[in-house]
Amino acid sequence: MTNLAMTMFEASEGFGLWMFLSIGAVALFVVFIPLTSWIDSQRREREAFYKAETMRRLAESSGEGAKAGIELLREQSRQEQTKKREGMKIGGLINIAVGVGLLIFLRALVRDAPVYLCGLIPGLIGVALLTYALVLAPKAE
Repeated sequence: MTNLAMTMFEASEGFGLWMFLSIGAVALFVVFIPLTSWIDSQRREREAFYKAETMRRLAESSGEGAKAGIELLREQSRQEQTKKREGMKIGGLINIAVGVGLLIFLRALVRDAPVYLCGLIPGLIGVALLTYALVLAPKAE
């Protein structure tokens, strides 16, 4: 039985590649992704704690401190909304560009069938993102 296993590993040309890819997959999905998400959650938790602590101290200090804290919260909320809208605009433009590129590529690749129309999918997703970001999204106050 041991002889059979050894001949399988030695005779197989792709065993080294298979071993490399399997170890890489385990390293990626079992170690790297959970570790980075845990580190990110710790960072967000720490930021939320510091923000809450700062707001508590401002609110306890005086009437002006409470007003300044509330204004700071409003400004941060406005900045987050603006950042989200700008991200949607960029995402929409990128999707439109990918759709146009896919249209051109598939048209040049397959001339007999209208396969190139698959490029409309990311293009229309980009149009929807841009429409939401420019027209439908709530404006920053």
